Amino acid sequence: MPDDTSTTPAPPEPIRAVPVRHPGRWIATAVIAVLAAMFVHMLVTNPVFRWDFMVDNMFSEPVLRGARTTLVMTVLAMVIGIVLGIGLAVMRLSANPVVSGAAWVYIWFFRAIPRIVLLFFSASLGALYSTYELGFPFDQQLMDLFGITGDWRFLSLDGNDIFRGFVAGLIGLALSEAAYAAEIVRAGIQSVDPGQTEAAAALGMSRATTMRRIVLPQAMRVIIPPMGNETIAMLKDTSLLIAVPVTNELNFQLRAIGSRTFQVIPMAVASILWYLALASLLMVGQYFLEKRFSRGFGSRETRQQRAARRATEVGSTH
Repeated sequence: MPDDTSTTPAPPEPIRAVPVRHPGRWIATAVIAVLAAMFVHMLVTNPVFRWDFMVDNMFSEPVLRGARTTLVMTVLAMVIGIVLGIGLAVMRLSANPVVSGAAWVYIWFFRAIPRIVLLFFSASLGALYSTYELGFPFDQQLMDLFGITGDWRFLSLDGNDIFRGFVAGLIGLALSEAAYAAEIVRAGIQSVDPGQTEAAAALGMSRATTMRRIVLPQAMRVIIPPMGNETIAMLKDTSLLIAVPVTNELNFQLRAIGSRTFQVIPMAVASILWYLALASLLMVGQYFLEKRFSRGFGSRETRQQRAARRATEVGSTH
């Protein structure tokens, strides 16, 4: 007699998930750990580094004064370069071919010249303008022609006193930075929707007001990241001021201590640590600037998505 009892199917066996093996990751981790340990061991045990000597000298008064000069040079060169770059970017976007062409020539020239060559030339400008005098009239022969006697010069400048040291280095770095800043600002301006400019013109705003209040604030989100990189690059390029030379600069002072004491490697390591610290400070400032000028970007879309999600949740409860 057949069995009428229905047989229940056996429950499925649990899935036995086998994690994927990644032996390459463990090998790479082991290799990196061994190399890092070897590097640290070399830093600690190698007597050439002279850590005690380095610490005693990298915070001396001349070095601290050099670090201050480096920061001041970086800030001034970037401020002047950015101001000139904004003007060049506006000229580059001008509909006037003469104005646009002049800006293009400037950008082309200063982007093509290495900064160390430009600094060397800036330090030699005193030979071109050894003496520059201002007066009325400017030509002595013209004064003699009209029978004007006396010395009518009210200002006399000596180029050898101007184009040297800090000023010569600042001129070279700022002029070079203006070319790069102009291209960055131009890209930022072109990233703004042209409708913004058209709407401002419809409201009666002038071109300068539109650029200052409408276009540039929106372009800052695109300008800040590459401009932050340029600032860090400028900090490092201040080490090229040895071509002028600027004697109270960080790299010059550290090299001078190393050459005087025949401890070149410890002072080279001190220079690396100084530039790492200063560049890290600039990176932190760049982070907060990017965060500030990115406020509101994409927030409208986020609110819409949040509202849609809440509507979905409310609908599902009913």
